[in-house]
Amino acid sequence: MASGTAPLSTAHVARTDQSTKQSTKGHLPALVTLTTLFFIWGFLTCLNDVIIPHLKAVFELNYLEAMLVQFCFFSAYFLLSVPSGFIVRKSGYKRGMMIGLAGAALGCLLFFPAAAARSYGLFLLAFFVLASGIVILQVSANPYVAVLGPSETASSRLTLTQAFNSLATTIAPWFGSKFILSTPVLGAAVLATMSPAAVEAYRLSEAKAVQLPYIGLAGALLVLSAVIYFAKLPAIHEDAPVGSRVAGGHAVAVRSAWSQPHLVLGALAIFAYVGAEVAIGSLLINYLKVIANVSEQTGATYLPYYWGGAMVGRFLGAAVTLRVFKPGRVLGVHGLVAGLLVLVTVASHGQVAVWSIIAVGLFNSIMFPTIFTLAVDGLGAATEQGSGILCTAIVGGALIPLIQGALADRVGLQPSFLLPVLCYLYIAWYGMKGAAIRRA
Repeated sequence: MASGTAPLSTAHVARTDQSTKQSTKGHLPALVTLTTLFFIWGFLTCLNDVIIPHLKAVFELNYLEAMLVQFCFFSAYFLLSVPSGFIVRKSGYKRGMMIGLAGAALGCLLFFPAAAARSYGLFLLAFFVLASGIVILQVSANPYVAVLGPSETASSRLTLTQAFNSLATTIAPWFGSKFILSTPVLGAAVLATMSPAAVEAYRLSEAKAVQLPYIGLAGALLVLSAVIYFAKLPAIHEDAPVGSRVAGGHAVAVRSAWSQPHLVLGALAIFAYVGAEVAIGSLLINYLKVIANVSEQTGATYLPYYWGGAMVGRFLGAAVTLRVFKPGRVLGVHGLVAGLLVLVTVASHGQVAVWSIIAVGLFNSIMFPTIFTLAVDGLGAATEQGSGILCTAIVGGALIPLIQGALADRVGLQPSFLLPVLCYLYIAWYGMKGAAIRRA
């Protein structure tokens, strides 16, 4: 990513029209609207965790091949964060959000021909198009929420909106288990014993299990786009000196976000966090089958506990934890505990292994919004560039699951979970040490 390009114009980033001490009460309608966006993209992203085991069974994929779903989905963040920034800058927030929603709707509609043709390649294209729309929403919404009120409560405010994102990820697995995994996948040996008419009827029901839910989601996205069109979002502009940040009470020139160590290290933390969370969520249904011998449909019923833990943690973090304790320390503790829980599940079996990996969701809760706000803190006019760098780092969700999938094929699924442990240890270090703003 070129350091000179920025995802949002400086006229749109850093502070609201009011004083930074102003309460967010006046921005409540805008926050509600933005929270809806957080909900919808959380729902769509989490649904991948349900459809991956479905596609793995349908196309008889190994773990590495199945993780190509997340590779295609999250590679959109790496490829399109900067172009998405240009779209938002040229079209404005409203139109940018509408374009993002329309792109996501198109991706959902592509699931129809992909299922009809039984083409894994078309499915991967659909995931990429779907994610491309979500990227536009993320690039604009995260920094917008962060600056829509006092800077000292930015972590709490972004965590609150992320809590509704987690509410969606709690509901999505239930939705997927009822509509996508409701049709058992039959192996080649079973299909060989069936009549041609029975096989055709099975293929039709299998396709519909994917087609109908995503068509419904496409319709919901288009409706939400219309809602955004009529919504009133307050204009925000920068009131800090251009290209500066405040450090020790003095304005410090910021030539580029890349010159700020806490931003660069924060991007690596976002890479590690998204990669670990996505890898665990993507493999969880298959992992539960290995350690607890449960079916894919039963395994999907455990997913809401994993994502629900993140939701509970974010509500608590927004209301209490991040308002009482320093965000960096909270992040460090959460990273350490998450790493320990993954170590427990790797070293055990049965219910201990099941609930220790599910409990990781609770400690994932405040990580993304806290890393994001710590990383962009004090960037001034370079905030938009920092936001683009952080959104590009979400590509960790493409690469780390792919690496873990390859490890699972080589050394086994359970030992492969040592990779997320390394991710959480780095996040803990960033919270404790790496997030400190230093002159560059």
